[in-house]
Amino acid sequence: MIESLLPRDVCCAEAFGDLPGAVLLDEEERDFVHAGPGRRRQSTTVRHLARQALARLGHAPAPVPRGPGGAPHWPDGVVGSMTHCAGYRAAVVADGRRLAAVGIDAEPHAALREGTLATISLPRERRLLAERHEGDPSIHWDRLLFSAKEAVYKCWYPLSLTPLDFGDVDVVFRAEGGHFDASVHPGGPAPGASAAPRTFTGRWAVAHGLIITAVSAPPVTGRRA
Repeated sequence: MIESLLPRDVCCAEAFGDLPGAVLLDEEERDFVHAGPGRRRQSTTVRHLARQALARLGHAPAPVPRGPGGAPHWPDGVVGSMTHCAGYRAAVVADGRRLAAVGIDAEPHAALREGTLATISLPRERRLLAERHEGDPSIHWDRLLFSAKEAVYKCWYPLSLTPLDFGDVDVVFRAEGGHFDASVHPGGPAPGASAAPRTFTGRWAVAHGLIITAVSAPPVTGRRA
């Protein structure tokens, strides 16, 4: 699923459940000492998938511990992203000379809890979502918006090391379907964000009871991979 949403330069691995042979490497263990059994299994599987994706990129197996802000810390010269939700885990990686960053997210294709949409969206986004719902009521547009913002954040943060609130990301779903545009407007100081893009283009898909979103950023001029 995820491969169809990303450029050819991105290597992907995905699974629709936990893999019994997956293990955490020593450098990763410390991140999950206090994790519950379910979260530990998901995190173990998604790191196993990350190593599969790294192998497809031509890299040896490597640990993927948590870095600043909880984002994955990839081997030198590699950019990537991971996601997991009920029934799905995925990891994607790319050569840092070809992409500056990538972000993916997976969510169950179900409505958000009542009241959640108002906390994660802008008034204009809610108006546009209502229009999209009229055009295709089979899509849970509120959950799709949540997922798109998560993917944008995962692409933005490694480049800027600047946290975002949901209201700092403005998402517009294109009329043709399967694509969205996003702009980032940090609500506070963003001293590390000068080289990070403020606009992103992403793709999305709904299948197998899941929403999948993906965003990538081209190389930043003057930035070392």
